[in-house]
Amino acid sequence: MDLPEPRWPRIFPTRFVCAVATLGPLGARLPAPGTWGSLAGLFYFALFFRHARWEVVFAWSVLLGYVAVAFCGEAARRLGKKDPGEVVLDEFAVMPLVFLGWRAGYAAGLADWVALLAGFGLFRLFDILKPLGISRLQRWPGGWGIVADDFAAALAACGALHLGAWLWVLAH
Repeated sequence: MDLPEPRWPRIFPTRFVCAVATLGPLGARLPAPGTWGSLAGLFYFALFFRHARWEVVFAWSVLLGYVAVAFCGEAARRLGKKDPGEVVLDEFAVMPLVFLGWRAGYAAGLADWVALLAGFGLFRLFDILKPLGISRLQRWPGGWGIVADDFAAALAACGALHLGAWLWVLAH
């Protein structure tokens, strides 16, 4: 893949770039940083997008995903690592994608907290295991590889969440 990385984060000091990419202490100081970044993304979704149309959620996720490509790639370069575990802006940015079509789960009779918890768990599962070719996306260069696998994991979790809601409706 020859898609160039955004260059604009290079103007910022390393401390700022890394603070954005790690979401401050969430990635830099806490154990299991990917889980904390995902949990922050879950709260981000719940606060800002819970009742939004899927088009709005998707558009904002793509926009923030681009920002994540820029900052995650630049942070990785400055830290001298390919995909640093402490960089969690990627998980945060894509977490709302898990809940595209959110009302479908709600209409299936699932309590809000059940759908949120299931979506969170499914995202972490797909993000950690990287099945269905998701692991190949990590090979993309720089920030693109850091974010693309999470983007795909979020969409896979979204599909699994909808499938689970559909099976729930059939069973009840």
